[in-house]
Amino acid sequence: MLALALPGFAKRGPLQVIDWPSSGTPILRFTFGKFRSLPGMGSLHGYVMDTTAQNLSSRVIALERFSVYLFDKKQERVGQDVLSVSNLGPGETVKFETTVTASGEPVSLTLKEISPSSRTISMTVNSSPQGAMLAVDGKAEGTTPRIISVGPGHHTLTFSMDGFSRGVFPLDISRNDVSGGTVTFDLGAASYDTIELRDGTVLNGDLVSISGMDVEVRIGGVIQHLNRNSVKRILLVHREQPKPSPLPVPAPSN
Repeated sequence: MLALALPGFAKRGPLQVIDWPSSGTPILRFTFGKFRSLPGMGSLHGYVMDTTAQNLSSRVIALERFSVYLFDKKQERVGQDVLSVSNLGPGETVKFETTVTASGEPVSLTLKEISPSSRTISMTVNSSPQGAMLAVDGKAEGTTPRIISVGPGHHTLTFSMDGFSRGVFPLDISRNDVSGGTVTFDLGAASYDTIELRDGTVLNGDLVSISGMDVEVRIGGVIQHLNRNSVKRILLVHREQPKPSPLPVPAPSN
């Protein structure tokens, strides 16, 4: 059946058949055709191989990635590339061409699985409002929006910004994820008034009063006085009006 399905291999014969993993019950079987030279590659040499990957297991292979190492007749490594197999059903076989470059003439190859722990994906992390300090697993990454690289597993994104409560976002990356997408975290309502100055400075505190040319703000329990003309805008948070204390009930007269 293999000779009928793959006439190209019948003509040239396979170069190598590699089962993965090499010990125990194999899950994938790779059949590589002989190297065919590609013209016009300059100082490097380009080669293409007819390749098949067969799923020998009873489960769907969502994604497996391998490093391909090329060796010449002296068993010196002359090239390296990456091979991926994805969405391969039980017993299914897929045929494709593998193109590689080498500094010499390859005659054999080996495969090595790319460990899930060494895989990383890129994703964009943002916050509302923007400009929050971002930490990934406790390591500072800068301000949002930010592009980060994370590997499979559980991660913790921490957001902090003056005037807002600290935010924590749990992030789980599967070993089969190939794109991280975007995460946007809402920091929620501000806990302080925001005073933006004309020089770009932003202050967070409690606005006490505005009178004439003076703006009075309490920041960290300390009253600061600002010149009105230095203030660009003021954003006030919603606060409940304090309820008046009940009047004392007079004691009954005897």
